[in-house]
Amino acid sequence: MAKYLVIVESPAKVKTIKKFLGTNYEVLASNGHVRDMPKSQLGFDAENNYEPKYITIRGKGDILAKLRKEVKKADKIYLATDPDREGEAISWHLYIALKLEGKKVYRITFNEITKNAVKESLKNPREIDMSLVDAQQARRMLDRMVGYRISPLLWAKIKRGLSAGRVQSVALRIICDREEEINAFIPEEYWTLDAALKIKGEKKPLIAKYYGKGDKKTEITSKEEMDTILSELDNAAFAVADVKKGERTKKAPLPFTTSTLQQEASKNLNFSTQKTMRIAQQLYEGVELKGQGTVGLITYLRTDSTRVSDEAVIASKEYISTNYGEQYAADTATEKKNGKKIQDAHEAIRPTDIANTPAAVKESLSREQFRLYQLIWKRFAASRMTNANYETTSVKIDANGHRFTVAASKLVFDGFMSVYKDDDEDKTEGNTFVKAITNDTQLTLDCFDSKQHFTQPPAHYTEASLVRSLEELGIGRPSTYAPTITTIIARRYVIKEDKNLYMSELGEVVNNMMKDAFPSIVDVNFTANLEALLDKVEEGTIDWKTVVSNFYPDLEKAVQKAEKELDEVEIADEVSDELCDVCGKNMVIKYGPHGKFLACPGFPECRFTKPYFEKIGVSCPKCGKEIVIRKTKKGRKYYGCEAVPDCDFMVWQRPSTQKCERCGGVMLIKGNKLVCADEQCGYVKKIEERQQEA
Repeated sequence: MAKYLVIVESPAKVKTIKKFLGTNYEVLASNGHVRDMPKSQLGFDAENNYEPKYITIRGKGDILAKLRKEVKKADKIYLATDPDREGEAISWHLYIALKLEGKKVYRITFNEITKNAVKESLKNPREIDMSLVDAQQARRMLDRMVGYRISPLLWAKIKRGLSAGRVQSVALRIICDREEEINAFIPEEYWTLDAALKIKGEKKPLIAKYYGKGDKKTEITSKEEMDTILSELDNAAFAVADVKKGERTKKAPLPFTTSTLQQEASKNLNFSTQKTMRIAQQLYEGVELKGQGTVGLITYLRTDSTRVSDEAVIASKEYISTNYGEQYAADTATEKKNGKKIQDAHEAIRPTDIANTPAAVKESLSREQFRLYQLIWKRFAASRMTNANYETTSVKIDANGHRFTVAASKLVFDGFMSVYKDDDEDKTEGNTFVKAITNDTQLTLDCFDSKQHFTQPPAHYTEASLVRSLEELGIGRPSTYAPTITTIIARRYVIKEDKNLYMSELGEVVNNMMKDAFPSIVDVNFTANLEALLDKVEEGTIDWKTVVSNFYPDLEKAVQKAEKELDEVEIADEVSDELCDVCGKNMVIKYGPHGKFLACPGFPECRFTKPYFEKIGVSCPKCGKEIVIRKTKKGRKYYGCEAVPDCDFMVWQRPSTQKCERCGGVMLIKGNKLVCADEQCGYVKKIEERQQEA
């Protein structure tokens, strides 16, 4: 009979850990949380020092009954839930739900599911860390306060089924602010000038880039400026003014954290954040390897630490020295310098055994598991290797008072890049023969290449860049990035096309209401400060009830104020001039999950509906018919001709009724300016009386 009971979170770990521990141990899973606040109510008593009310989660009764039965048989109970705040809270809830007071109960954690790690954790048991539990309780209650008090207002104001969230609402605002920045962006003209120079004995010309007059860098902003420079360079002699040799070091990357893994998996594998975490969970919990049984291939996947254990450092150095050469093995790793607190009990995400190379385990993994594991393995191996070294050459070339420059670099020692490098990185950058140039090299002009460009607006957020921004701003934690993004896409606040995230009409409405009624909730700094306070709760320097008791009264006041203001707003269906095709009544404009649509007011007797295209009072420049607000298949808003498919006119920004005074073309509204849709024209005019936007 088993003497000891080990309780883990996931059933996927049970078989592996049981194999490590033998017959004296029974291993069972809680299947995640077993207790939570009730779904039907707020779940805490504000009048009674914010005491939370917990109940058994529906469907967990049988699991708890089985665990209680095993608890009675066991001499010792080990709570082995995940090594983070959430895992600590699950252990505490199990302690209460299983009535373990007075029994021999120990909390153990392991950062990887390997035999050594699991057995070592049993040698170093501890008590449940209540500071970690309290940090999780505080986060849960703050999230619940926002969700349960604000979501009903969104239902009343906009439509049923919407939700607000402490982190998701800020993420939505960040995306919306970027969209506004993009829409208000006005391109600026600039020019570049390259000189193709012939060198005696070389077939290919040397391409030198225009720098400026003398030592002063000059931006060329118009064709007139370009023409002036070209006229001054007419028949000018080109001469080498300076050749500078040097070295450049490219540092080895840090091993992955949750955030950087999500970013690189998006960039290199085209994985969504949710997909990355799902596959990483499989690699962490264990995969059946031929000849080895079930093996946890990577360390814990929710971490913001780049620390690596001493054992992994020694093993990786030995592996790299043997397989790549001693010159490739780094004595010390690159360290992350960051003012923010990181959970340093964790390690970076790395292979549990560097000897399990991607090639060795490929046959045991699915294609997606292999691709993610290979990325993690290569990144970790690279982080334990030496830097890459380049030889650099920079050349300054003068011609009639104007300066051109050429720079090139050659890889002389690949270091970590033998394992891990970007696809667009080449071993040689720039002209291959620049290294041979001296001050005496004779140059003759072959031709000039002048090009007109326009500055580009900031890029739309992708899942990867949003994760990076959330991390840099201190919003959310490793475990929250993927569910936050998944939620705002599922609620249709944000549309994902290709990799880009775009605001939907519904998302704009929700964001505007949140900014008006709850400015602090969607304030980036306020949310980041709350995260810092939760860290202090984890450190044991602030009481968790102090945090929630300071937050809730202000939120409640804002909710009550919004409720009064919303009561004064009557949201009636807007009557249109469109007639119902079935019964002839004037159709009304309604708001559904995908935006506005036309519906017959005779419902339920008449159920006729059709798409609603809002006219903006501007004529199509191609055919003269009305321009209407349309949406892509995924819901992104644009402006197009009502005569589609006969007319293909479309623009992303709202057209103005005013025509361009320079070329007579369409003017677009961007912030407080009107901008000609034709970039070549580039006419810009300030709006005297701000036009109404959709």
